[in-house]
Amino acid sequence: MTDKKLDSKIPNGPIQEKWDNHKFQTKLINPANKRKYKVLVVGTGLAGASAAATLSELGYQVEAFCIQDSPRRAHSIAAQGGINAAKNYTNDGDSIWRLFYDTVKGGDYRAREANVYRLAQVSANIIDQCAAQGVPFARDYGGYLANRSFGGAQVSRTFYARGQTGQQLLLGAYSSLQKEASKGKINIHTRCELVDVVVVDGRARGIITRDIVTGEFKKFAADAVLLCTGGYGNVYYLSTNAMASNCSAAWRAYKKGAYFANPCFTQIHPTCIPVHGDHQSKLTLMSESLRNDGRVWVPKNKDDKRRPQDIPEEERDYYLERIYPSFGNLVPRDVASRNAKAQVDQGKGVGSTGVAVYLDFKDAIERDGRDAVEARYGNLFEMYQRITDDDPYIVPMRIYPAVHYTMGGLWVDYNLMTTIPGLFALGEANFSDHGANRLGASALMQGLADGYFVIPYTIGGFFAENRPDELDTIHPAFDEAMKSSRDIFEKLLAVRGTKPVDHFHRELGKIMWEYVGMGRSEEGLKKAIEVIPKLREEFWSDVKIPGDGTNVNVELEKAARVADFLELGELMARDALDRRESCGGHFREESQTPENEALRNDDDFCHVSAWEFKGVAASPEKHAEELNFEYVKLSQRSYK
Repeated sequence: MTDKKLDSKIPNGPIQEKWDNHKFQTKLINPANKRKYKVLVVGTGLAGASAAATLSELGYQVEAFCIQDSPRRAHSIAAQGGINAAKNYTNDGDSIWRLFYDTVKGGDYRAREANVYRLAQVSANIIDQCAAQGVPFARDYGGYLANRSFGGAQVSRTFYARGQTGQQLLLGAYSSLQKEASKGKINIHTRCELVDVVVVDGRARGIITRDIVTGEFKKFAADAVLLCTGGYGNVYYLSTNAMASNCSAAWRAYKKGAYFANPCFTQIHPTCIPVHGDHQSKLTLMSESLRNDGRVWVPKNKDDKRRPQDIPEEERDYYLERIYPSFGNLVPRDVASRNAKAQVDQGKGVGSTGVAVYLDFKDAIERDGRDAVEARYGNLFEMYQRITDDDPYIVPMRIYPAVHYTMGGLWVDYNLMTTIPGLFALGEANFSDHGANRLGASALMQGLADGYFVIPYTIGGFFAENRPDELDTIHPAFDEAMKSSRDIFEKLLAVRGTKPVDHFHRELGKIMWEYVGMGRSEEGLKKAIEVIPKLREEFWSDVKIPGDGTNVNVELEKAARVADFLELGELMARDALDRRESCGGHFREESQTPENEALRNDDDFCHVSAWEFKGVAASPEKHAEELNFEYVKLSQRSYK
C-alpha cells in the first residue's frame, strides 16, 4: 500500500477561508482565451447539466453527451425529498458550521473536512440560483421558502418541491443547458455512451463514444473531460436506480489509470417498496421525507400476521423512537436500514413475505388532517397506491431497505480532478463529500455545487497551466482507443452463448446483496471474491446476445455494462474485505458495539482507500489518503 499520486491539493489556512483563498489564488483565464478551450461533459444530470451550462456561459467550447434521448431523462429526475442548504430560514439553529458538522458525522468520519465545509458554504448559493431559474420550491403561508427535516439532523434545512424536487431542479439546470444550446454554444449528443477515455502523454484528451441507435463509434478531442455519470448501485441488479444507470464511464476511466476510491461505500435506503417477486427489474424509492410524519413500527410479537389495523398500540414497537429517542424516525439512512433488517431477522417483519416494516401516517392524519398530509406527500402516496394497490391514507405503507446511492467513486482532489490530469469527476461519479454514508438531501446539493460553483473555478486553474494546442482525433491514441472499444463489442457478439444478459446480472446481484450488502463478514466477502470471477468467466463463454451492433440492440448495450459490473463487484468485495471496520453503510459484522452499532477502527482505517487497476485477472493496488479531523473530532457516532 502506497500513497503514490494522492495529493489532495487541500489549501492551507483555516477551514472557513480555504475555498475563498483558493479561488483567489487560482490563476484566471481572460474571456477571449476561454473560447480556445474545449470541454467534454459526459452525463447531463444535475452535475453535468449545471457544469455544461455554466462553463458555456463563461465562454468555453462545450460538448455534452447523454445516454438518454433527452437530458430531462437523467436519473437526477427521480430524487424526491429535497435539497439541503444552510440558510436557517426556520430560525432553529442551523448554520454553515452545523451543516458541515452533521455531514462529517453522518458520513462516519470518512470524508475530507475541507470538501465538506466547501459544500456547506456554497449550499445557500444553490437555492438562490435555482429559485432564480424558476424552480417551484414549496413556500409557507407568507411566501417564504419552506423547509422540512431529513435524517441525521435536528434542524429543518431541506428545501423541496413536494415529492418532485429532483425533477424540478433538473428542469432548472436543463433550461440553462438548452439556453446555451439554442445559442449554438453547446452541442448536445443524445443516445450515445462513453466507451473509452483517450489519454495522450498522461493527460485526458478525449473520449470514444458509441451511438446507441446506429452502433457508430466516434472520436472527440478536447482539453478536458468531465465525467458526471452517476453511481454504480445497479451492480446489485435490484436497486432504486434507473435501468440505464451504470458504472461503465467511471470503470473505463479506472482502467485507463484513474483511481477508484472507497468502492464498498454503498448506501442502503431504508424507505423503499419491498421486493415482491423474483422477476422484477428494479425497486421503487419512497422519499425519506415521509419519515417526517410517518412512524416506523413492527409488531412486538414475532410472526404476528394480523392486519396492522387489528394490532393495538400496546402491541406495536416503534423501535426507532425507542432506541434513538433524540432523533427517532429521523436517524440517518444506514442506522434506519440496519434496524429494519434487525427486526426482520428477529421474525417481526410484516406483509406476505415477512421482509418489510410499517411506515404509518395514522397519527399525522389525526393530528394535522388528511388535506395537510396530502399537500405534503400526495404524489408519493399516489405512486405507492398505484404500485401496491394499498391506500396509505388508510393502511400503513410497507417499506424495506434497498440499494440506493453510492458514496464511492473515482478519486478526486480538492479541484475535482482524478489521478489522470485533465479528467474531472463530478457529483455521484466521484467519492469526495459524503464519507461512508450520505445524509438525505445531500446528493442534489453536491451535484449542483460541483457543477455551478466548484468546477468553473478549478477547471480554469487547470487550463491556466495547460495551454491549448493543435491535438485532434488524428492522433494515434484515438485510433488505439477506437480499436479497443470496437473489440469489446465484437467480442461480446462473438460469444453466441445460451443465457441472456439479465441472467448474469441477476446472479451477480444475488451475490452482492448476500455478501456485500447490509451485513458483511470476512467469510462472506471471501466467498464473493471466489465466486464472482467464476460468474464472469461463465458470462464471457455463455452470454447470448441476439442481433448485431449496427442498430439498436438493447441486449448488447446491457452486456457491455454487465461486463463492467462483473469486474466492479469483485473490487467492491476486495475493498470491503480490506476495510476491517464498520462505518456508515459499510457494516462488518465482526466490528460492532455491544449495542449493535457500527464500530470504526480509526487507528488503521481513517483513510480513503484508492485502488489502482493492474489488470482484470490481477489484484488491484491500494493507495491510502489519510484523513485528518481537525474541526470535527473523531468520536463514536450516536443518535440516541
